[in-house]
Amino acid sequence: MVDPGLETLVGEKLRAAFGPTARLVALSPLAGDASSRRYYRARLNGETVPATVIVMELCGSSLPLSSEELAIFNEPLRELPFINLHRFLSGLGVRIPRLYGHWVEDGVLFLEDLGDLSLWERVQGLSPAEVLNWYERAIDQMLLIHIAGSKKRGEDCIAFKQRFDFRLYMWEFEHFIEYGLEKKPGGKISAAEKEFLIDRFATISRRLEAEPPCLNHRDYHSWNLMVRGEEVVVIDFQDALLAPPQYDLASLLNDRETDRIIRPDLEERLCGYYLKKRVEMGAPEVGRDQFLEIYILSALQRDLKVVGRFYYLDVVKGKPGYRKYIPPTLRRIKRNLSKVAPYDQLIPVLAPHFEEMR
Repeated sequence: MVDPGLETLVGEKLRAAFGPTARLVALSPLAGDASSRRYYRARLNGETVPATVIVMELCGSSLPLSSEELAIFNEPLRELPFINLHRFLSGLGVRIPRLYGHWVEDGVLFLEDLGDLSLWERVQGLSPAEVLNWYERAIDQMLLIHIAGSKKRGEDCIAFKQRFDFRLYMWEFEHFIEYGLEKKPGGKISAAEKEFLIDRFATISRRLEAEPPCLNHRDYHSWNLMVRGEEVVVIDFQDALLAPPQYDLASLLNDRETDRIIRPDLEERLCGYYLKKRVEMGAPEVGRDQFLEIYILSALQRDLKVVGRFYYLDVVKGKPGYRKYIPPTLRRIKRNLSKVAPYDQLIPVLAPHFEEMR
């Protein structure tokens, strides 16, 4: 049920955004994501107004948990990250939802309604060639962020004031240890195991930190990409920051259950497509083997964070729906660990805690 106060507020702001004839017909809640934001679909009536808009209701902090705990920003932000990144990405030509109006002090924003079809849903049942085509379109949008965005670097964009460094990588690894091992139901870890994991995670973190960063979306996965006609539209970009380019690529091709469709042969071809296109856009050429090593380490780091995050959402936030993605993620972690010695030594340490890694 929608709060009547929110309906009144949305009706008032619709008239401010679209003129006095705009009228709210219905306001329906949409399925939430892992954030503290809530979304609604507003059905409208009136002259020269869209039939529907998406209402984003702001709840609590607009920053990721890691940004708050690590005190990344020295002073309060002057602008909502979503609005800041929307302006920057629009200037690059990235296809993102249109912003019709925003009233941050009242906690609401109006966005273009892109429908309910995510990239992941769009590729179900398609041939490998069709899947490849859709994911290449997603990579094209990613490269605009990575290449064009990095070239346009400016202090006005909040994303350039934060980056994946050793401290942030280790925060995410420790998030995995805390919620994926220590605080999950029945969780337990010995002091020796914890010491070993922290040592190996620190080695990975230093390796990733040493890589040249570029502008990254940070959560560029198949559920944060919407399909509108023949377009791939990027959403949930407010947490953008600097990171190795492999981070977003690993997010796109290694998330939740993507390997049901992105098989190793498709993954290899899409990595090759990314490398080819980035050079065509003016980026320096990099060695394929070195690139893929960082790609695998990025996928591992992100997947381990995700396991901890999904347990956190269940245990702390009361959102158990994400736990169904933990088993396929763990199986992928084992597969990727086996590719990169000496990190395959993590498998026997983690296997007693996760059936999927035995």
